[in-house]
Amino acid sequence: MTPARPTASTGSSSLADVVDARGLKCPLPVLKMEKRLAALPAGAPLTVLATDPIARIDIPLYCTQNGHACTASTDSDGTLRFEIVRAA
Repeated sequence: MTPARPTASTGSSSLADVVDARGLKCPLPVLKMEKRLAALPAGAPLTVLATDPIARIDIPLYCTQNGHACTASTDSDGTLRFEIVRAA
């Protein structure tokens, strides 16, 4: 049985939406993030989890080019974590 992945919240909540792109290779983490961001209102937070090393470059670059705030960190297990706030 495959372990459950975190799911995104769909209602109004103080928790951020989560895009779990662990195990996916470029360009899928960015494409999944882009699709989720398009569905969020301005100012909404989004967390992206990724394991592809290229995401360390691609996700912040996409955010910079589109005006979204992005903070990157690495979890203790090596997972890349991006905290994004959607631009207006």
